[in-house]
Amino acid sequence: MFTRPLIVAASAAAVIACAAPASAQTASPAAVARLKKLMASPAFAKAKASLESDWDRIIQDVITLTEIAAPPFHEAERAKAYAAMLTEAGLSDVEIDAEGNASGLRKGTAPGGPLLVIAAHLDTVFPPGTNVKVRHEGNRLAAPGIGDDTCSLAVLLAFIRALDRAGFKTKNDILFMGNVGEEGAGDLRGVRYLFTKSKYKDRIRQFISFETGRGAIANGGVGSKRYRVNFHGPGGHSYGAFGMVNPSFAMGNAIVSFGQMKVPETPKTTFNVGIVEGGTSVNSIPHDVAMTIDMRSESKEALQAEVDYLMDILPKAVAAENAARSTKLGEISYEAKLIGDRPVGQTPVDSEIVQVATAAMNAVGVTPKYRIGSTDSNIPMSLGIQAVTLGSGFAPTRGHSLDESLPLDKEPSLGGMQVGLAIVIALAHGD
Repeated sequence: MFTRPLIVAASAAAVIACAAPASAQTASPAAVARLKKLMASPAFAKAKASLESDWDRIIQDVITLTEIAAPPFHEAERAKAYAAMLTEAGLSDVEIDAEGNASGLRKGTAPGGPLLVIAAHLDTVFPPGTNVKVRHEGNRLAAPGIGDDTCSLAVLLAFIRALDRAGFKTKNDILFMGNVGEEGAGDLRGVRYLFTKSKYKDRIRQFISFETGRGAIANGGVGSKRYRVNFHGPGGHSYGAFGMVNPSFAMGNAIVSFGQMKVPETPKTTFNVGIVEGGTSVNSIPHDVAMTIDMRSESKEALQAEVDYLMDILPKAVAAENAARSTKLGEISYEAKLIGDRPVGQTPVDSEIVQVATAAMNAVGVTPKYRIGSTDSNIPMSLGIQAVTLGSGFAPTRGHSLDESLPLDKEPSLGGMQVGLAIVIALAHGD
C-alpha cells in the first residue's frame, strides 16, 4: 500500500505514503519518441482494443477476486484462484511458491535471460470474518479490499491477454505474480522471498509493483522498523502489593523518553507508539504490558539512529522503575522484538525503468510525479535492482475501510492501463 496519495485524484486506497515532496518530471525527447512510436503502432492498437473489449471481464475478475477473502497470512485461497487465472491466461510454469506467491511466466524470445517481474499483492488489511461481498452502488463497486490491491490483480490478467492478442513477442521473459504479505505485519514477505529464496532470484533485472492510481512513479522506498516491546514484572494486588515495581510505569518512562526523540525534517523521519496493551484488571499491578512502535525514514542512517535511540532509552526506563519502588518480589525486565523491517531504497531517476515509465506518461501528455513510498518495491530497491511502483489505472476511494469502493470510470481507467501496458512492453523488449 501507499502511505500518501499516489495521485491527487486517487483515493485513500490508492494512497501510498509519500515521505518527500513529489517532483514533476519529463523524459528525454528520444525516450518519449520511442514510446510514442510504440503506442502508435498497429500492434499496440490491437493491445488497446483488447483492454477495451475486456472491460466487463476485468470488472468481473475484480469482483471474483475481491469475494475471496485474503487477510494477512491467510491468502492461500485467493492465491489458488489467481494461479488458475494465470493458467487460463496462457502462462507457463504457473506455481504457488513456498511463501504463497502465485506466479506464471510469459516467455520471451531469449528465455533464461534477464527477467522482468510484474506484481500486484494478494493480501488485504482486513481480518478473517470480514464481509467481502461486493455491492453495486450506482457507478461504483464497494467492498473491503476491492481497491488495495485486488483491482490491480485483474489488470495484470488483462495485460497478458492484450499481449497475446496483439501478437507481442518480447525479448525478455515476464513473470506475472500475485504476491503475499505486502500489508502491515506481512512485512513484504512475498517479495522478500522472491528476491532472496525463489528460483528466479538471480535473474530479476527489473520489477514493477502495480498499485491503484494514475500519474505517479514511486521510485523511492521509505524504510521502517517496527518493534514490540514487552515489560515484565512480579505483579500483585493494587492495594496489598502497593509499593512493588510496576511494568506500566517502566513502559510509561519509555514512552515519555521516546516521545522526546529529535529527528530531522529532511530526510523525513517519523516515529509513533501505535499500540499499548496489557494488564488483567483495574485492581492488579500487571505482570506484563507492551507497546508497539513504528519508526520510518527516507534515510538508512536516520532510521538506524532512531533504533539506536530506542535501544538506549529502554534499559534506562526499566532501571528508573526498579530504583523507584521495591524489587523484593522481582525486578522489571523488558524484551524488544523486531516485528517489521522494510528497507530504505531508491531507483535512480536516470535508470531505464524510471525513464521508460516517465516517457510513456509524457507520450500521452502526462507529467508524472516522482514519489517515495512504502511498497513491495522497497525490497528490490534496497538490493540495487531497478524497481518502481506504478498505478494500475483504477482510482478507488476509502482505502483500508469497510466502505472501500471502486468507481467504474471506464475511459480514464483504461487510459491508465494502456500506459502501464506500454511500460511493460518497452521494458520487456530489452532494447
